[in-house]
Amino acid sequence: MDVDYEKEIASFAVWVAESYKEIIGGLVLVFEDDYATIANVAVHPDFQRNGLGQRLMNFAESEAKRRGYLEILLATHTVLAENVSFYLHLGWSEIVRDDTRVYMKKNITV
Repeated sequence: MDVDYEKEIASFAVWVAESYKEIIGGLVLVFEDDYATIANVAVHPDFQRNGLGQRLMNFAESEAKRRGYLEILLATHTVLAENVSFYLHLGWSEIVRDDTRVYMKKNITV
């Protein structure tokens, strides 16, 4: 997925995780009329496998819920099978996939 990160950060809601004043993770959410979308979630490689990704995903869901959304969406690369497994583990469902992307959703409980 070709993304203009500078434009994305300037255009949408962004949160970062810091450690000793260094950004170690980030989350970009887009709020549409009927659903929220995780446009981007990332964790610095040195901080992966310590629960930060899950905390960012949980925060995304909480923020969408706080804003009244019942559904949250995301897309990931097909080659990143570990991401798909991670999202499935967190309760996400695969909607559809094409040659390059896997589209997923999660219903938000009220």
